[in-house]
Amino acid sequence: MFDIRNGYTPSKAKPEYWEGGAIPWFRMEDIRTNGRVLSDSIRHITPQAVKSGGLFPANSIIIATTATIGEHALTTVDSLANQRFTFLTRKVNRCCELNMKYFFYYCFILAEWCRKNVNVSGFASVNMNKFRRHSFPLPPIEEQNRIVAILDKFDALVNDISDGLPAEISARRRQYEYYRNKLLTFPKAA
Repeated sequence: MFDIRNGYTPSKAKPEYWEGGAIPWFRMEDIRTNGRVLSDSIRHITPQAVKSGGLFPANSIIIATTATIGEHALTTVDSLANQRFTFLTRKVNRCCELNMKYFFYYCFILAEWCRKNVNVSGFASVNMNKFRRHSFPLPPIEEQNRIVAILDKFDALVNDISDGLPAEISARRRQYEYYRNKLLTFPKAA
C-alpha cells in the first residue's frame, strides 16, 4: 500500500545544501512547534541537497522509527525529513482508495504498535521487517471520509482555542443552567 523510505540529513559541511534553501526539511522540532499537519518547516534545504530518490510527495506520513518512536505527522508539501523519520507515501495505481487523513489518524494506533515493536542494539528503533508487514483496517472510502470528518471536528474543538474554548464555555453554561434549574425546582406544597 505504501512506498517506505527513510529520511536523511544532507551534509552540513556543504553550505550549498542549506543556504537559501526553500525545500522543507522536517525534524522533530517541526512537529513540536507546528503540530502534526505540516505545510512548512523550520529549516530548509536547496535542490542540490536532494538525493537521486527525489523529494517525498505531499500527502505523505512521516513517522519516527528511531529515538522518539511513534511521533508522526502528515506533510502537505513535497519535502524531506531527517533520518529519525520513515516516510510512508501512497503507492501509485493501488486498487484501494485511501484517504491519507484517515491513515494519519490511524497512525496514533500505529505509533503505539511501533513503541511495542522495538529492536534495541545501541539505540532503539522500530523492527522494520515487522513494520513493513503491519496491516491496518481499511474501510470503504465513504466510511474513511466520515471518520475523518468526525475526528477533524474533535481535533478542532480540542486544539483550536478560538473554536474549542467558546464551544466548551457554552456547553458548560448550558450544563450549569440545567443543574441549577433542577436543584432549585421543588414540588409545589399542597
